[in-house]
Amino acid sequence: MVTMFQPKFSFPLVWTLLTLITPAFAQTTAGPQIKGRDFIVAVVDAVPITNHEVVLRAPQLREQLKQQGRLAPEGDALLRAAMERLIVEKALLQHAKEVGISVEDEAVDLAEQRQAAQAQLSLAAWHQRLQAEGTSVGRMRQTLREQLILQRLTERNVPGRIKISDAEIDQAVIARQNASANVNPDLNLGHVLVAVPEKANDAEIAALQAKAQSALAALKRGDDLALVAQTFSSGAERDKGGLMGLRSASRYPTLFVDAVKDLKVGDSTLVRSGAGFHVLKLVAKRASEVVTLTQTRARHILLRPGGQLSQNTARAQLAGYKRQIEAGKADFAQLARAHSQDASGPDGGDLGWASPGMFVPEFEEVMSQLQIGQIADPLVSRFGIHLIQVLERREAPLSEREVRDLARNGLRDKKFDETYQLWAQEVRGRAYVEYRDAPQ
Repeated sequence: MVTMFQPKFSFPLVWTLLTLITPAFAQTTAGPQIKGRDFIVAVVDAVPITNHEVVLRAPQLREQLKQQGRLAPEGDALLRAAMERLIVEKALLQHAKEVGISVEDEAVDLAEQRQAAQAQLSLAAWHQRLQAEGTSVGRMRQTLREQLILQRLTERNVPGRIKISDAEIDQAVIARQNASANVNPDLNLGHVLVAVPEKANDAEIAALQAKAQSALAALKRGDDLALVAQTFSSGAERDKGGLMGLRSASRYPTLFVDAVKDLKVGDSTLVRSGAGFHVLKLVAKRASEVVTLTQTRARHILLRPGGQLSQNTARAQLAGYKRQIEAGKADFAQLARAHSQDASGPDGGDLGWASPGMFVPEFEEVMSQLQIGQIADPLVSRFGIHLIQVLERREAPLSEREVRDLARNGLRDKKFDETYQLWAQEVRGRAYVEYRDAPQ
């Protein structure tokens, strides 16, 4: 059985580990040409680090820090920082070897296929580009293998070190509720409508506006809302104490929500619409009692390259299915039943309703960008090649337990980088490091 699912409400941290460990290989293949002789700048547990490696890593580190919004060092300081990154990486790789972590060739094959797909090249064309840039296919595959080893080592060691207390979860839930109160709160508005007839002339409109201003002034000086509504309003709320009732902001006219978003409870304001002048009083504002999450229902067709099915053939086959479906010559569900190599195939590729974080990131990233009914171009994931279509989206209410799970995973996401850095430095501290000549 093949699945793209991750544990429910588990954020896709692991797949992004390599941004902390080492740049993606697509960024490591090209670099400055090194002139003159190469030399060793450091040794980590008998494994040398060369000046060539440092010079290649330096611009990648600069770009990585820039993407993170951090200030990158320059000159010799950048070279030293790149060397330290490599020292940590070599120490982690040596530790992985000591604890018996390895990566099978099939995993490297799939990673290689993903790199080629990201470059929008066939595997053969990807190899040609690497060779033209001076990188052998063997070296590329070794780099990918090391990245996967580091990923597995980190998966094994970092998540269990992240500690999250119930008090932290409570605080995160309260913060989420407060944010919800600002984004889509429950509101109870007082409403006094001074209607303006469709054919009213300027003098009549001015008189009605003055009437509305009088109602606003009465509310601002503290007069009873029900009395003001009875005196001035021609709206449906006149006989309800002027109250529109507590409801989600999404159930109020956008004009009203925008008008009161900056008001404090008890404050009033005046707005104009095609119906007339509206005097609004913010009677109550609170976080919605119902927390929702956007869920997506999608379906897919999965092909797994291997044997006689090459990556290029699989991509071409799925691209052909897409053209047939969009032309009305084939049915997505029937094609999934006939050809998909996923357990969802018998169900027409239907993956059911899924919350954010339930699919692997490379799949979810593409799925989240699709409109309802839209079919993506063939996508390469760690499981194979997919053709994805989004069927529906909905706002699903979360139970109290699910809200806490969501808060816990958010906290884990925030703590992951710091926890990783502390663990990696522990491993580095146990390694034997000998510094040689400074990098140039």
